[in-house]
Amino acid sequence: MLDIFHITGIGEILWDMFPDGAQFGGAPANFVCHSQALDVKSRMVSCVGNDELGRRALAFLQQHGVDTSTVAQSEDRPTGTVEIELDADGAARYEFAANVAWDALTWSEAMARAADEADIVCYGTLGQRSEVSKNTIQRFLKRTTDDCLCVFDVNLRQNFYSETLIRDSLEFANILKLNDEELPVLSSICGLSGSETAVMEQVRERYNLRLVALTRGADGAILLTEDSVSECDGFAVDLKDTVGAGDAFTAAMTLGLLLGHELDRINEHACRVAAFVCSQDGAVPKLPDDLKLEK
Repeated sequence: MLDIFHITGIGEILWDMFPDGAQFGGAPANFVCHSQALDVKSRMVSCVGNDELGRRALAFLQQHGVDTSTVAQSEDRPTGTVEIELDADGAARYEFAANVAWDALTWSEAMARAADEADIVCYGTLGQRSEVSKNTIQRFLKRTTDDCLCVFDVNLRQNFYSETLIRDSLEFANILKLNDEELPVLSSICGLSGSETAVMEQVRERYNLRLVALTRGADGAILLTEDSVSECDGFAVDLKDTVGAGDAFTAAMTLGLLLGHELDRINEHACRVAAFVCSQDGAVPKLPDDLKLEK
């Protein structure tokens, strides 16, 4: 266990409601579960309802070794849910419940301590869809240290984002992760054009980012820094579903960066982890030992 580091996810905890049953989810929650599975101490900052799904969510996180001391319980809002439909290729479509617990994330002294300790914090747009939670998440990001890796995983869902929110979220980031469907949206918002890598470089320069990551589904990923570009092809697997694969990629990529690994090594490992998740049911399957991080 790499317990010298503190990894934090902040934002939504929810249950993915598949036709055959509920699966734990939420991008930052998946991120911390995968970080913990990769043997790095992790905590979640969020809010669940004081209901059965909320208790199951806390138990799930704890069973995966995640610190839940900064997960609040709401007495008047339910735990978040999202209805999921999978197409013939295993890709997911989402319909999110409104006015749920993670929309009412309020500041606490425990959050302040978590921000002070964080070596990595991962956040997105969905967790900021309410004004209350947006203000709390951005307050958390402002409090982090200069050395903290602030990972903006864009994670565009339904209509729960705006140009202003994306621009503001980029200002807090030093790492940007997005997929090939989100890149054109970002390009339009920022008034950028050119190839994938050209747009990635323009975003990196404009927001002084340490790294930009673009995932491309079965086609792998591109990582771009000021000094280099790494491209990795995807790894073929028997596909079950893609839910959680991007979050697994983000966890493996960011932890590799924190450990100072070489860019191609980071990219290949993150792609392998994501491919494994695609071959399993659910967003956070148990990872085999050969995919865990090496120092």
